[in-house]
Amino acid sequence: MKRFGSPPRPGIAYTRRPGAYAIIWHDGRVLVTEETAAQIEIQLPGGGIDPGEGPVQALHREALEETGWSLRLVRRLGVYQRYTFMPDYGIHARKICHLYLCTPGLRLSAPTEAHHRALWMTPEEAIPQLASPGDAWYLSALVDGQI
Repeated sequence: MKRFGSPPRPGIAYTRRPGAYAIIWHDGRVLVTEETAAQIEIQLPGGGIDPGEGPVQALHREALEETGWSLRLVRRLGVYQRYTFMPDYGIHARKICHLYLCTPGLRLSAPTEAHHRALWMTPEEAIPQLASPGDAWYLSALVDGQI
């Protein structure tokens, strides 16, 4: 499995945290979320898979919460891992990130998750701004026809 970012640090206990994330593509642009809780971050919509959920179910829930849009799944793109500290949860996590290519469905509401705003960007705008290097790699590889 590809790893992005720093390797795990010795002596740190990492909690396994699976998640699902979407590259939502429409008319040459991608739908991202701007998260402003601690600092401004541009992210792919998505997040943790809750107990009892599968990745696709979590993806639909998270995308709706963070963007207000429903989505249509096109295909799975891949999976990667990264080791990070999650200040909102107070844990060090081994994030297992499942990525999917999607198209937008209907815009059902504004984002319902606090501190999130949905933005449409070209890939050229989004790639250098994505907070996760793994997300940026997958979007770049999709644009370049590598996946």
